[in-house]
Amino acid sequence: MAYAVPRAGGDEVAEDIATASSIRRYEERLSKDPGSLAFAPLADLYRKAGRPREAVKLCRDGLARFPAYGTARLILAKSLADDGDSDGALAEVQLILDASPADAPAHRLAGELHRRAGRLAEALSHVRQVVALDPTDRESRMMLEVLGSADAPSEGSALRRLLAEETFVTHSFGGVCLAQGLVDEAAQIFVRLLRKDPGDTRARERLDEALRIKTQRRKGP
Repeated sequence: MAYAVPRAGGDEVAEDIATASSIRRYEERLSKDPGSLAFAPLADLYRKAGRPREAVKLCRDGLARFPAYGTARLILAKSLADDGDSDGALAEVQLILDASPADAPAHRLAGELHRRAGRLAEALSHVRQVVALDPTDRESRMMLEVLGSADAPSEGSALRRLLAEETFVTHSFGGVCLAQGLVDEAAQIFVRLLRKDPGDTRARERLDEALRIKTQRRKGP
């Protein structure tokens, strides 16, 4: 079987080699015992190696034998999302939540999928569930902070007065904020734009950009 070509960069090459080695190991295990649960970690490795369609097929085959295996269904949902099938991914996540309403990883993925689709109210509902179930999840707490406070600019914001006015809730002003490093303010603007028009692709993309920068800052160099 072909494996992903290693990317440039010492750490990334080492990671790719380790992934290829793990894939071979799980493929051998599954070959020896086709009925084992090894299909799930192998599918996740396929997904992470940029092979989501192979991951989807492996998960579907395995779930036909083990339909209650929640971890495999979550990997299937992630693989479908990676392959561009957000609706299919949400359907699988909903099956998990129907069986296990307190499944934090499923709520986390559901929140991400809804946010990427511009459905911020639904995303916020799932993010709140994640934070309630796992208060140590820093990324979800950050997401809750962004999605839940867009109508109330922080006291420390230099643009608090401007952001209180709809006049400045525009793509161009949000872009200026991002360019100036005012990530919180930019995120607030793009969230408010999405509340007005969930189908605003540009606002979704810029919100994703703001969230990536915010996450990187919190993680540090």
